[in-house]
Amino acid sequence: MAGGFAKTMDSFKYAGKLRPGRLSPTRKVPRSIQLPDYAKDGRPKATGPLLPWQVEVKNAGDIEGMRIAGKVAREVLDVATAMIEPGITTDDIDAVVHEETIKRGAYPSPLNYCGYPKSCCTSINEVICHGIPDSTKLKEGMILNLDVTCYIGGYHGDLSEMILVGEVDDAAKQLVKVTHDCWEAAIAYCKPGAPFKGIGAIIDDHIQPYGYTSCTQFCGHGIGKVFHTTPNILHYRNNEPGKMEVGNVFTIEPMICEGTGRHLEWKDKWTSTTKDGRRSAQFEHTLLITPDGVDVLTPRTANSRPFWWEE
Repeated sequence: MAGGFAKTMDSFKYAGKLRPGRLSPTRKVPRSIQLPDYAKDGRPKATGPLLPWQVEVKNAGDIEGMRIAGKVAREVLDVATAMIEPGITTDDIDAVVHEETIKRGAYPSPLNYCGYPKSCCTSINEVICHGIPDSTKLKEGMILNLDVTCYIGGYHGDLSEMILVGEVDDAAKQLVKVTHDCWEAAIAYCKPGAPFKGIGAIIDDHIQPYGYTSCTQFCGHGIGKVFHTTPNILHYRNNEPGKMEVGNVFTIEPMICEGTGRHLEWKDKWTSTTKDGRRSAQFEHTLLITPDGVDVLTPRTANSRPFWWEE
């Protein structure tokens, strides 16, 4: 079955033009790499705090571990984004993410997490999140979210960015820029004592003048020794309890849609697209609450692929 926009015999009612491609064999991890608890059987064991308003306060050792994991994840994402251009496949991207992660002594966190088959997520156009790398070829005019998480020293570092594939239309550029700016505004809001619910309000206020919607089915999350834990970071106006404390670590990763924020899950049980087939964009950082505000643990560097407005 061909990837990309090729016709298939699949009877599933897709919302947009994208179709699944062929999966390559599962990539191997050397025995020398420390594995997360789900790596062999796909079942996460550690849960972190059990109640949604209970948020772990990281100690100095945890924070140092998180900084290392964030740095490794950033390095891997930067190498992978540099190769993205029309004609390569999303599986080509996954191969580089896998190789670069292993090269740094880390484990690609998505691999076999609840059965996920690949080492990163590649979400194109109408795919909101969890797009599985396969034989799909990138084409001029696509927009792509690359989501990378690396596990090293017992900690996960998580981030994602949008990449424009060749020349894209102005509407796509606006969607990506507005998503980036609402994300940055939400990060700037974070500090000790700030209610978690304020993140969603800032995002909603920023995107509504453009007619965009924030996907409500997926959220940011606490992270550390556990890949996904409390708090749930909702990217829309909400009444979730809890306030930020020094030592909290979590992601903000708004998924902003041109049309409806409702999603359609593909038969693979992972790929989630907009229900109307229109495009979606997302950015993500891992963040630490400090006495002075917020510290980005996955910051962009001189090696990061420039956004078009920076070129």
